[in-house]
Amino acid sequence: MSWLFDFWRSSIGGKVTMAVTGVLLFGFVVAHLLGNLQLLAGPDAINAYAKWLHDRGALLWVARGGLLVVFLLHVATAVRLSRANKQARPVPYASEATVQATFASRSMVFSGLTLLVFVVYHLLHFTFGVTNPGDFARKGNGAGGFDVHAMVTHSFSVPAIAVVYAAAQIVLFLHLRHGLRSFAQTLGLCHRRYTPIVERLATVLAALIAAGNAFLALSVLAGIVKVAQ
Repeated sequence: MSWLFDFWRSSIGGKVTMAVTGVLLFGFVVAHLLGNLQLLAGPDAINAYAKWLHDRGALLWVARGGLLVVFLLHVATAVRLSRANKQARPVPYASEATVQATFASRSMVFSGLTLLVFVVYHLLHFTFGVTNPGDFARKGNGAGGFDVHAMVTHSFSVPAIAVVYAAAQIVLFLHLRHGLRSFAQTLGLCHRRYTPIVERLATVLAALIAAGNAFLALSVLAGIVKVAQ
């Protein structure tokens, strides 16, 4: 396995790792949003979706474990590449374009670590019920016999929680937009004809995902989704 580690340690290997893990995480974010949109269809829909996931049993935990490995590998690779870039260029260039590139790289690491903190909070909130045990324990016909609709709506009826989730989507938007652009660059789609299209597409996709998540987080406060009684 040493060759695999050596490949990961190389510059090309790091970029390939970032691209592959980034695509997998992007796919998960899209699927996660599509599933959570069941909240808009009412209690039965979101509870049925949650129960379907819960009924996957061991397969669900294998998927979660794999996703965790992908996420940590993505973060670790990003930090390593950032450090390697700084070591290779300890003194920044005077060129404005280079400064912008360096800032973009720094912001990606910062936004990635910020999202890591948010994901930990999200898991403690909705998966393990640590932060809001009262809402987590509401009985119903959802995952594990709990009322997922009640848990989500009561949680998002708290302004502080809803705002934290919505604010995290701003960071997600910035990270996804730059990540999609970087993925296209890794594929060699750097051309005066294609680059503007790629940049617009990256912005639109990132905005749709972030806006969708933020909309769900704020839907209860806005009265679009009613709090379960």
